[in-house]
Amino acid sequence: MERLPLNKALAQAGDLATKGIFSALAGLGSPVAQAVAHAVKGGKGLRAFLVLESARIHGVSPDRATPAAAAIEALHAYSLVHDDLPCLDNDDLRRGQPTVHVKWDEATAVLAGDALHSLAFQLVMDVGTLPENKVCLSQTLARAAGLRGMVGGQEMDIAAETALKQLTLKEITTLQAGKTGALIRWSAMAGPRMVSADTRKLGVYGTCLGLAFQIADDILDVTGDASKVGKALGKDATAGKATFVSTLGLEGAKKLADAQIDMACDALSGHGTDADALREVARFVVSRDS
Repeated sequence: MERLPLNKALAQAGDLATKGIFSALAGLGSPVAQAVAHAVKGGKGLRAFLVLESARIHGVSPDRATPAAAAIEALHAYSLVHDDLPCLDNDDLRRGQPTVHVKWDEATAVLAGDALHSLAFQLVMDVGTLPENKVCLSQTLARAAGLRGMVGGQEMDIAAETALKQLTLKEITTLQAGKTGALIRWSAMAGPRMVSADTRKLGVYGTCLGLAFQIADDILDVTGDASKVGKALGKDATAGKATFVSTLGLEGAKKLADAQIDMACDALSGHGTDADALREVARFVVSRDS
């Protein structure tokens, strides 16, 4: 079967994930349910795409894997809703539209984020695989989202804002491996976990891809167009945050991102041409303008 162009493949993955979330919301019309639906619209579909592609190269069909794609997009959306709150980043714009607390209010945003977090674990248990593999997916998702992953990275990020010294490159890398990288890594490893296969190579791929994604975000915060990125830019520099760009400079950051993509693609060597879509999305991550 001919492979879709990457932009269409990402959109398709995002649409499948969003439909899965909307199906779970069927019959619910409260403000919180409306806020949940608002929060999941307009994403890139990257995490959903990684889930579906990592599943495909392990022989898992889209209908069996889509609940995991929906789960990771729900969990990612929850993190954005809470991250945008006034007590954290205080952002008014996300994905080119008003953030949830701006469109509704802070209480609705908190509850919408809570609902998305819970929904992610409901959805992951609908994956078409053996019960023990569902447990593995759920347990590893909880770890990726929690103190040893995304929440831990967010905590480090907040602490760094008030620190008296700038973070080192190693500390920034550790922070971002949790805050941004943990969910991307989980997405890349979801496929082999659905069939109890070895996750090491896709773990390396996901780790490198997550780091490259964050470096690209740091670059876009300096060089990007807010109308394309869909959120406010330049906030890192204003806040005095240590980023890959502030530490390495633009050229140094770009070189590090490219090196991470090379390592990510090298990790896929055992999958041959079957993993070409994963290689293509890796290169897209560092060349995107949004």
